Amino acid sequence: MADLLTISPFEFFVQHTRTRFPFRYGIASMTDVPHLLVRTRVTVGKESSFGLTSEGLPPKWFTKNPATTFDQDLPEMLEVISHAAILTEQIARTPVSFFNFWQELYRQQNVWAKARGLAPLLANLGVSLVERAVLDGLCRIAGHPLHQMITANRLGLRLGEIYADLYSAQPRDLLPAAALDSCFVRHTVGLGDALTPADIPTNERVDDGLPQDLENSIRAYGLRYFKVKLFAEAERDFARLRELSCLLERETGGDFFVTLDGNENFKSFAAFREFWQEAAADVALRALWQRIIVVEQPVHRDHALSDDAGAALRAWPDRPPLIIDESDGELGDLTRALSLGYAGTSHKNCKGIVKGIANACLLENHRRSGQRVVLTGEDLCNLGPVALLQDLAVMALLGIEHVERNGHHYYRGLSMWPDDWQTAVQTAHDDLYSRHAQGFACLQIRAGRLKLDSVNAAPFGVQPLLDPTRFARQAMP
Repeated sequence: MADLLTISPFEFFVQHTRTRFPFRYGIASMTDVPHLLVRTRVTVGKESSFGLTSEGLPPKWFTKNPATTFDQDLPEMLEVISHAAILTEQIARTPVSFFNFWQELYRQQNVWAKARGLAPLLANLGVSLVERAVLDGLCRIAGHPLHQMITANRLGLRLGEIYADLYSAQPRDLLPAAALDSCFVRHTVGLGDALTPADIPTNERVDDGLPQDLENSIRAYGLRYFKVKLFAEAERDFARLRELSCLLERETGGDFFVTLDGNENFKSFAAFREFWQEAAADVALRALWQRIIVVEQPVHRDHALSDDAGAALRAWPDRPPLIIDESDGELGDLTRALSLGYAGTSHKNCKGIVKGIANACLLENHRRSGQRVVLTGEDLCNLGPVALLQDLAVMALLGIEHVERNGHHYYRGLSMWPDDWQTAVQTAHDDLYSRHAQGFACLQIRAGRLKLDSVNAAPFGVQPLLDPTRFARQAMP
């Protein structure tokens, strides 16, 4: 039976963060990022609890318009979040189930966004942050972790109203019977990332106790899974990929797997097909190419789900498994992608929790029908102690065994947070965090894996209920 809840007005706080060195992806280079904390109070009957979530607001991912600056993009991000919060307060003034609240919020937010000409991926960032904060509060009131809440369908999810193919299916019918107790870290190799110490530019060299280049990251963490970003320029990519292939063979003994991220950089599927076939014929890349699991979003979101894209995929029967990422902005995009010839999509919490659960169930339904489908776990430079742990809780629920993680690489552990926050999180999640010799809390990656037992035991990934009021309040549009 679904819990009926009411939701109080939202509060917003901000912590400004800076990366250890630039993270280069797509058309962006990320260094300074506002990290938004969102809090509300959820009430069920006579019980109530705060719910907290957070998200870094990076440049040029939710929208990828080269003509605008980050200073122009940030107000739009804050506006969609603020609008979703205001709608939620109106929808949940009287008791409502989580699913009914989410369904109406999603509908109203997207009607508003379409009228404003806002991209669905951006609009639904607002829906995602709101649903995460509410879900945290609801799990704390119930005293049950996320996977138990979903298995018992305490959210009242009606999957058939999201995807008709799922009819009367319950989440427990299609999701794994138990949450994963660990996952492999799939390490991001960004466009500007150093492969060896010799590649680090002098002005970007850091000495902060953590590995900076790929070679030392593999040695420190025992990495076996990697996500490699592409320029979509054969001359630049092939030389780097050859060097990368040699490094991975040497450092892992050939025991590694790779996903490729086109980051929307290819002008068309014809251009990507030419790139792929040329690389596959390159003897120096043969070992690397044999270990590619999937290719993520090679062409721009404006064209990726077009009829022309479908024609190009149908004309390429031996194509690699392809998934959408940035193109997965709203409900229906996955269905469209599968009909065109894609193999699946990615999950990121910033794209939505309910949507991610529904997508996982839809793909599992297709898999049981004999289709080859893929659901990956990707990263948006997630930072602990809130966003990262909530994301890991969902990945464990969905059964995603290797997950792109890069927040621990581009940031110096939890060093940007107060020491009492670091201590609280490390104490509650001592299977996931440890104290570095230099005093800050950092992820424990052992043999390439993260342990998830404490994440799965917590209400929604995070055990301690952290108080964000010490940070600056974020003015919202």
